[in-house]
Amino acid sequence: MRLFAALLILSVSPLAPLAAQSPSFDLVILNGRIVDGTGSPWYAGDVGVRDGRIAAIGRLQGAKARRTVDAAGKVVAPGFIDMLGQSEMAILVEPTLPSKIFQGITTEITGEGGSPAPLNDAIIAADRPGYDQLGITPDWRTLAQYYARLERQGIGINIATYVGATQVRRMVLGDDDKDPTPAELDRMRDLVRQAMREGAVGLSTSLQYPPAPYAETEELIALAAEAAKLGGIYATHLRNESDEILPALDEAIRIGREAAIPVEVWHLKTAGKTNWGRMPEVIARIDSARRAGLDIAADTYAYPAWFNSFSSFVPPWAHDGGTAKLLERLRDPESRRRIRRDMEADDAGWDNSWKKIPGPEAILIGAVQNPELRQFQGKTLAEVAQARGGDPIEALLDFLVDDRAYTGVAVFGMSEPDVALALVQPWVSINCDSEGAAPQGILSRSHPHPRAYGTFPRILRKYVREEKKLTLEDAVRKFTSLAAQRMRLGDRGVLKVGMWADVVVFDPANVRDRATFARPHQLAEGMQWVLVNGVPVIADGKATGARPGKVLRGAGYDASSRAKRGIGSPYE
Repeated sequence: MRLFAALLILSVSPLAPLAAQSPSFDLVILNGRIVDGTGSPWYAGDVGVRDGRIAAIGRLQGAKARRTVDAAGKVVAPGFIDMLGQSEMAILVEPTLPSKIFQGITTEITGEGGSPAPLNDAIIAADRPGYDQLGITPDWRTLAQYYARLERQGIGINIATYVGATQVRRMVLGDDDKDPTPAELDRMRDLVRQAMREGAVGLSTSLQYPPAPYAETEELIALAAEAAKLGGIYATHLRNESDEILPALDEAIRIGREAAIPVEVWHLKTAGKTNWGRMPEVIARIDSARRAGLDIAADTYAYPAWFNSFSSFVPPWAHDGGTAKLLERLRDPESRRRIRRDMEADDAGWDNSWKKIPGPEAILIGAVQNPELRQFQGKTLAEVAQARGGDPIEALLDFLVDDRAYTGVAVFGMSEPDVALALVQPWVSINCDSEGAAPQGILSRSHPHPRAYGTFPRILRKYVREEKKLTLEDAVRKFTSLAAQRMRLGDRGVLKVGMWADVVVFDPANVRDRATFARPHQLAEGMQWVLVNGVPVIADGKATGARPGKVLRGAGYDASSRAKRGIGSPYE
């Protein structure tokens, strides 16, 4: 026995100095005010990170670490989750997404109705101006191929995407206003099933923007049912967010029930001056559905202006056949007169954005494609009409022709009390509803909504610190665990041992948004450290350029593919 003991000591003793020299952690955050994401009150503690995950929480003074961060006076929280980020193309141009990480965003969910895949040559040809503006060559056709491109280049934050119902409709039916045959609907189901197995987190719709409005409810139920079978959720930009918002909500509720799928209502709002004050009705309708057993929730960006395509002011019939047909109709005098009549009609039978707004001064020109029109970025439609001559509707239609219908606009059409009431609901999480941007480079050429840079810090400044409509802990819960719960991200969204180390360290007294409608390209302030999978993308308040983000695949991701790749969890 003494001989065995001696041999054992000899066999292990060479390893002892190595173990003593090796740090216990890659990074330790000391002296923080931990807001863990659950909504519980903050507590004092330290966080240790190892191999991309949270390895310890407690008192870690004196622990060996490659890097130590002193978070005295700072909040330590889970990384924020953007429930609708729109960066599927921007991340190919600027993988580190500065506008996102300086807000504390470590994970983005994207794919609103349209999605990065599936793709075919016809869609690529129709959308060519958008790809060309960003200098992107769409060399993928499936979601798996798109994800592979992201993984080859590296990304600064984690990203997941829905498969868009509009996307699969365009794959099979193009941009035409028609119903699918049974065979065509089967093909659309197949595309949803394929995307879910390749990692989509669910099915999405954006029912205001053609060709999406051409889809009947039964078509959407059929597609949502396919996503439901593979663990997905159904996320929707409602068919109507103004006068007919309650019937539009009822449609989403019906889809959820008949497809047996959870429902997420994107950017919850009551749009248009005639609907200001109706948010209590909307909340009551969602609460009623929840009491009846439907898993339905929503998210918001908490600004009083939305941002969408300028062409959304044109009635859906004028979009039939796609952008080229729309431009033909805008140039045709008779069709143009009909478009104008429908825009001015009180009972046009569609979600008429023109009737929602107080006037042309409520429309702010944002992103344009035509370089000659960049002088109007940041100007209102009223100012455009004055500068170019003609009344506001004619100026709008002329602008669409000149910019090939690719203009994006901010529209001031919501009331602040409605915005705040939606925000404080316990089942409402947060989205930017804006693609990642950057103060320099290609992404700086547009004029985005300030939410691109400011959504999360603005909520911390305005609704937590100044107006006290939310506690810090509840705001962080909305940013983190609530969103992770909705998206079935079981290993993110909470500061807990074993979770992925998506972590933010910020100054609660000074975190703030700087972006404005006049000057949107301004990074938020206050984020001292942002870790994505344990790697700093912001260190001491400065971007590091690191790309530690992961593609997050949904529950339907094919198990055999995971096994071949040596992956245990679909979210790795």
